[in-house]
Amino acid sequence: MTVKKPLGLPSVKLILIAAFAGVLAGAAAVYVKEVGSGNGMSETAGLAGDCKPAKDRSAALNQFTRGQVAAMVAAQQPLSLKTVAFKGPEGQPLSVENFAGKTVLLNLWATWCFPCREEMPALNALQKDMGSDKFEVVAVNIDTGDDEKPKAFRSETGIDRLGYYRDNTMGVFNSLKKQGLAFGLPVTLLVDDKGCLVSAMNGPAAWDSDDAKGLIKAAIGSGTSL
Repeated sequence: MTVKKPLGLPSVKLILIAAFAGVLAGAAAVYVKEVGSGNGMSETAGLAGDCKPAKDRSAALNQFTRGQVAAMVAAQQPLSLKTVAFKGPEGQPLSVENFAGKTVLLNLWATWCFPCREEMPALNALQKDMGSDKFEVVAVNIDTGDDEKPKAFRSETGIDRLGYYRDNTMGVFNSLKKQGLAFGLPVTLLVDDKGCLVSAMNGPAAWDSDDAKGLIKAAIGSGTSL
């Protein structure tokens, strides 16, 4: 049986697995690059009250965090991610709030992160199979510099169903790190249709698996019932 830890306190075993897989490669550079990007998590504190129902939703989804997605950890406290910001396909400013009405699987990745590269095709397949007006995989690239590397990687690996979202300041990662939600890459957050955190995972997963699809189906269903 998988013993789940509260968010922000990953088990030693999980950290070792992540490090072995290369999840922490380059993470030191991420941690120290505290560049402003509009990711003011202080604003979300006042919105947490709106997210109280998400805690019950998290508990209801525990039975679906198994198998390939057993490392997903339920949110322990109400937390709004509405103001978490990044840029869209045309460089336009976006935030989680722009996806209101959708359940979102928010994933942070980089081209230098080997596990990220490995799981991207699965995220692409999940979006292909389940993307709709009720659900979207929002994969945000955090490479520094220009768009050359992430765009080349997407082209080489046939990533054609995921929207192109970017934050080359790494501000989106740093804001989640401060909340104890991210300690390396990839990091994936399940966010409900009101922009509230439901659960989170540090490390890669088989997002095209039946386990993952079952979790997403349950999340979409719970979002419309509350």
